[in-house]
Amino acid sequence: MSNERTVAFHTLGCKLNYSETSTLSRTLEAEGFVKKDFDEEAEVYVINTCSVTENADKECRLLVRRIQKRAPGAMVVITGCYAQLKPKEIAAIEGVDLVLGAAEKFNLSHHLKELTKGDATKICSCDIEDVSGFNSSYSLTDRTRTFLKVQDGCDYTCSFCTIPMARGHSRSDSIDGVLQNVKELATTGTKEIVLTGINLGDFGKGTNGGKKREENFYDLVQALDETKGIERYRISSIEPNLLTNEIIEFVAQSRKFMPHFHIPLQSGSNKILASMRRRYKKELYAERIEAIKMLMPHCSIGADVIVGFPDEREEDFKETFDFLHSLDVSYLHVFTYSERTNTAALDIKPVVPVHVRNERNKILRNLSYNKSQYFTVQHAGQQRKVLFEKQDSNGMMEGYTDNYIKIQTPHRAEWVNQLVDWTI
Repeated sequence: MSNERTVAFHTLGCKLNYSETSTLSRTLEAEGFVKKDFDEEAEVYVINTCSVTENADKECRLLVRRIQKRAPGAMVVITGCYAQLKPKEIAAIEGVDLVLGAAEKFNLSHHLKELTKGDATKICSCDIEDVSGFNSSYSLTDRTRTFLKVQDGCDYTCSFCTIPMARGHSRSDSIDGVLQNVKELATTGTKEIVLTGINLGDFGKGTNGGKKREENFYDLVQALDETKGIERYRISSIEPNLLTNEIIEFVAQSRKFMPHFHIPLQSGSNKILASMRRRYKKELYAERIEAIKMLMPHCSIGADVIVGFPDEREEDFKETFDFLHSLDVSYLHVFTYSERTNTAALDIKPVVPVHVRNERNKILRNLSYNKSQYFTVQHAGQQRKVLFEKQDSNGMMEGYTDNYIKIQTPHRAEWVNQLVDWTI
């Protein structure tokens, strides 16, 4: 390596991955690395991978090939969920020098010091059952919203999901640890923090060395609400069975927690929910939506849905569509089911043809668009505070209202990272 070592990062997947990549980047920069854009030539490329869908695996391989063409002498490091699940498969990709599993991701700097281009691909991984530590992280870029990781891992056994195999058991930061990160972020001018985790509502596990749970998510939001320096908080995603009435009631009266929830549904059919090994029925989900809207009619609610799960018959999909159509939710994140190695869903038959999965995806994305438009129209004429972000490439700027309506307007420098009263 030259004296001025250069590194470029690329992130695949969720907000949690973005927060971790940002922390890894700051760690290397503190040790003398110069950060480059991923499309520029660098000496080290780090890809933080996802493995929720097959596309994420394919994209990782494509990115490595792009690096090979641009900078054939560069070091290529793969970490993240894909790296934990299939390290040997990744090591076999031409051009990959280092594969870091879940336990070694935050030891990236140490491993780079021992790495020489041309050596055999090095795999640093362990059994996921041995992963027990929690590494806090947060994104810190030119965005005004910061993603703060407060929880990791999952103890659920959903039949379609590889995340417990890639991330390990549920564990989390302590409330004191979270508050320390929040104080650091406040000094950077950050206005809004999005709390992230794999199973966020499970916060508290793994605190104090994994001893008996003494803290929970409700304790955390109460503590954050009393902390000075940050004006807005959002809860990124929380399971319906972990979203308690006391959390809903607290957000309803809070001045800092925004009226915005994202609550995974996955299916509107109880039959399919049981096959997925979800921990609730659709009736509970409907109760949660009703409770939120009772206290916060203006609240934005997003839902995750999976289409084409094995044995999802036409009547099951129609049940899901009708259920979602009836719910007062604001938008959907629609995922097409894809087979993942070592998941229980592989044993469920019959398999839904791919073209049927894709067609169902289109139907629900259209429903999502209509719900989003309707939600915005409902608030037309209202004045709400918008936190504006940086200028984009077309000379426009955008931001979000407290209840997550996207606003776009011509760029004004004095509005960047400012809360502006806006008539929708």
